[in-house]
Amino acid sequence: MPKAYVFTRYGGPEAEALVERDRPSAGSGEVLVAVRAAGVNPVDWKQRTGHRRPGGEPRPLPAVFGNEVVGVVVETGAGVTAFAVGDEVFGNPVDGGYAEYALLPVAVTARKPVGLSFTDAAALPVAAATAYDGIRQLGLPAGATLLITGAGGGVGVAAVQIARDAGLRVVGVASESKKGFVESLGAVHVPSGPGLAERLRTVEPDGVDGVFDLVGGDALEDAATVLDDVGKLITGADRETVAKLGGTGVERARTAAVLDEVGRLAADGTLRPFVTRTFPLDRAGEALRAVEDGHARGKIVIEVPA
Repeated sequence: MPKAYVFTRYGGPEAEALVERDRPSAGSGEVLVAVRAAGVNPVDWKQRTGHRRPGGEPRPLPAVFGNEVVGVVVETGAGVTAFAVGDEVFGNPVDGGYAEYALLPVAVTARKPVGLSFTDAAALPVAAATAYDGIRQLGLPAGATLLITGAGGGVGVAAVQIARDAGLRVVGVASESKKGFVESLGAVHVPSGPGLAERLRTVEPDGVDGVFDLVGGDALEDAATVLDDVGKLITGADRETVAKLGGTGVERARTAAVLDEVGRLAADGTLRPFVTRTFPLDRAGEALRAVEDGHARGKIVIEVPA
């Protein structure tokens, strides 16, 4: 039977397990894919702890981990005309992607660009798409300065590159160990940690034009001190704190059109996913730990062989 990596209850890593389950069947408006790779994101382990989007319902347990996946279509559901068996696609799964098979709704599924690896494509549906949505939401003009916290992580790396392509000057907050990496993306590096607000004021005495936060908490509060217009303060990590500061969360489009666009950016080399570590499905727990400890550089991906 096909394997999947799940959490059996809400809690810590002890709730995780690799299990066998029946192969899913594609419903109306869905495609079933044989998974080739699945991206790992902070939201994955947060969902295991019970976190869910405002208004979202608790997931039936056991629940499969994973919110972005790439694979080969093996079955199409009723009404599906955009894809056929054998197509290579990527998108946001219906009920998890750390598995040998996953269901994708066609509304948030796109064709994998020719020449883009399965591994790199797995970094696009959540990480790159979130970055793309956030940069478009801010709508800063070319030449403006954007501050990105968590600039060395999966979403941050994509955000820096998309912002630079839009003609923005980028200041990236990340750990000291990621200084060279962040600078290689074309951003001005500012070390994270205690005293961040003072360091930001030293680097940007005139302030910045926008803040794209991907860390939350103290980092978000410190970043807000160098921004005059709170209407240009967004977060992908901490909606509670950003609301207190007068900003807002990233408004996710979650459309196939956005996936097509980030796929195009990756295919033409504008956006490099920077997958720095890969794990097989039977080591999915290690992949989660690499992201959960908060120090991952670039993107972590789980690979599933054909």
